[in-house]
Amino acid sequence: MEQLKVEKIRKVYGNKTVVNGITFSVHSGEVIGLLGANGAGKSTSIRMITGIEEMKEGTIFYEGKDIVKNYKNYQQQIGVVPQDIALYLDMSAYDNVAFFCSLYGHRKKELRRRVEEALKFVGLWEHRKEKPGQFSGGMKRRLNIACSIAHTPKLLIMDEPTVGIDPQSRNHIMESMKELNRRGTTIIYVSHYMEEIEQLCNRIILMDHGTILENCSKDKLKEKYQSKGFNTLEEIFLHITGKELRDEVV
Repeated sequence: MEQLKVEKIRKVYGNKTVVNGITFSVHSGEVIGLLGANGAGKSTSIRMITGIEEMKEGTIFYEGKDIVKNYKNYQQQIGVVPQDIALYLDMSAYDNVAFFCSLYGHRKKELRRRVEEALKFVGLWEHRKEKPGQFSGGMKRRLNIACSIAHTPKLLIMDEPTVGIDPQSRNHIMESMKELNRRGTTIIYVSHYMEEIEQLCNRIILMDHGTILENCSKDKLKEKYQSKGFNTLEEIFLHITGKELRDEVV
């Protein structure tokens, strides 16, 4: 089923077109990898999809309904893990998750159940009374994810969720995302780590200069370029864009 449809969205800052009329769909249960170097338009596209950024042109539909006209309902259905950690450092881990979950209308026993489940899911239940100011970078990232999933979103949008963390935390996040997807959550995953895209995503959307250059499964993408002598996602990305993705901090 088509869950999200992005139709000819465009964004201009001054005289610069940052996103140039891109169109793509996301089906229920997919994990989409959104790839692109600095300036590709990924983050701006994500902000428009989440409703944070207004579109100059185009429409975004969620389950067939315009998100602008159904914004409140749309916000109830999605979770967002931003690139910049969004936590209250002077509140406990438990209170952080409880606060964000309460914004979706959950109260009392139901709220407590959801907070406990989210913290256990990311492996932080034993640290629930601690303040995130004391956490490592990886623990903060995991808490950020707990805040974003406690209301059980159908669509989870993740923008560089593993930047600057240790390999153990990165592996934990990868396994957590796989489990969320097994439970039915659709994921749009932005990353410049090819191994994460390889491990997690079943379809890749490759952007450059505000346009979509490729939109297909990993297998089809590799098959398309193997005949040209490019066998890995890194080689394919470099061939298409002329840029080293792993060197980009997006």
